[in-house]
Amino acid sequence: MRFRLVVAVAMIICAASAGNAFAKNLLITIDKSSQKMTVSIDGEKAYTWLVSTGAPGYSTPSGTYRPFRMERDHFSEEWDDAPMPNSIFFTPEGHAIHGSFHTKRLGTRASHGCVRLAPENAATLYALVQKTGMQNTRVVVRGGFDFDFGFSDDFASVLPHRPRWTKRRNPFSDLFD
Repeated sequence: MRFRLVVAVAMIICAASAGNAFAKNLLITIDKSSQKMTVSIDGEKAYTWLVSTGAPGYSTPSGTYRPFRMERDHFSEEWDDAPMPNSIFFTPEGHAIHGSFHTKRLGTRASHGCVRLAPENAATLYALVQKTGMQNTRVVVRGGFDFDFGFSDDFASVLPHRPRWTKRRNPFSDLFD
């Protein structure tokens, strides 16, 4: 009787784990040019989401990383205790992939250097990394510019208005007439 119980429990555990097979590799690719993240599970593209990377003056570093810390309910000490739900930290300087409630800016450069996601997408990614393991997850950040002139997004709005069809006067034309 005891043997049957042990076998039954073992069969239930095997059946449950077969339905929840873990991914062997998780690849998170962030393209700063398109402001999109692609998530591939064992080489198969599974998700594509809009993100926000570093705004002008705030860099999201390019490179290949492994996440080293995860916090479900993190608050930024550097940025006025801003909520960073489902944070996955990938640089020693503190850059993370995390949820953001500022979803209207997703698809544009708007963060202080982190990679922002919609909260539901951040929760999905967090669960994937948790199941796969940080050691089996790679974060690749590429694209965009590796330099920044420090201009704000509103730089063009402070320039004097000049219709495009207005011919520019050559400031040296008087010297050569």
